[in-house]
Amino acid sequence: MSKETVLIVEDEKDIAALIAHHLEGAGFRTVTAGSVSMASRAVERHLPDLIILDLMLPDMDGMDFCRDLKRRSKTGHIPVIMVTARGEELDRVVGLELGADDYVVKPFSPRELTLRVKAVLRRLKGPKEEKKVLSHARIVLDTEAHWVTVEDEKVDLTLTEFKLLYELMANEGRVRSRETLLNNVWGYTFEGYERTVDTHIQRLRRKLGEQGKIIRTVRGIGYVIREGRP
Repeated sequence: MSKETVLIVEDEKDIAALIAHHLEGAGFRTVTAGSVSMASRAVERHLPDLIILDLMLPDMDGMDFCRDLKRRSKTGHIPVIMVTARGEELDRVVGLELGADDYVVKPFSPRELTLRVKAVLRRLKGPKEEKKVLSHARIVLDTEAHWVTVEDEKVDLTLTEFKLLYELMANEGRVRSRETLLNNVWGYTFEGYERTVDTHIQRLRRKLGEQGKIIRTVRGIGYVIREGRP
């Protein structure tokens, strides 16, 4: 079985080397790029399985590069983990809004970053439960075709949004705590990352339109799919 490839876009060579060392020790193949132009050429040569993206790059802001990747049909499916010294909540929210699958703030633990890479790639394999098609109200989710329709119209979801919706629909009527969602959708739980769940729920609701109202907030706990009064 060929190794999964991680493209590391980081202009600080020592940080890039540290990340590559830990990922290669975990069985991944790594490619490094010190700029967006180098990263673009690397993507053209061989599509990576995942991209670790620094935001402060010499030739282009990483946010803009992420936006460009997610807009293109060839690269839109590639998961992105942002790594940056910009740890303000607004930066995290913007990164997740652009379609990033995770956001890690420097300084970080290389072991934690490796764990997150593994968790994101596990999510690519999709749900393994026997039930292939889920439906609720006017929302239909097909795990084999990997699409979601709302009122018979296809809705484009990121991988994380798809997994999050699946987790809620597969447990219809049962409250899912933020910790449970982090474990089952993201593959890990770290203190302080509950905001990640909230941001994705907000974006998912917007994409579902009027039907997004069925995702109810259970104050102080998490979320549940339920119709009628909250």
